Amino acid sequence: MNIIQLCSLFSSLSFFGYVIAYFTATKMKEEFKRFNLEKIGFYIIILEFLGALGLITGLKFNLILIISSLGLTLLMLAGVVVRIKLKDSFWVSFPAIFYMVLNGLIFFASIGSYLKD
Repeated sequence: MNIIQLCSLFSSLSFFGYVIAYFTATKMKEEFKRFNLEKIGFYIIILEFLGALGLITGLKFNLILIISSLGLTLLMLAGVVVRIKLKDSFWVSFPAIFYMVLNGLIFFASIGSYLKD
């Protein structure tokens, strides 16, 4: 297993965990209220689930990896923007920044791999 596959697996499992937490922990739904996104929170979770599923599927099909990692990168970019608007601290914002960068790296590496083939 190479580093991109390992990163994809890690990111995917993390997002699956976030999806599960949304349905099992009230704190997650409270965060969406704090972000003023409670009306679309469910749709964001669906996008995260599809992105995580795409990262797993992308281990076999590179084009799906490209699409999924780009989608998750953009979703986390939006999360970073929301946290900046709310003036959250760096440490509170760090997970969104981390997953934005991680999925961005997966995206660029998978594009490079796709162009080689």
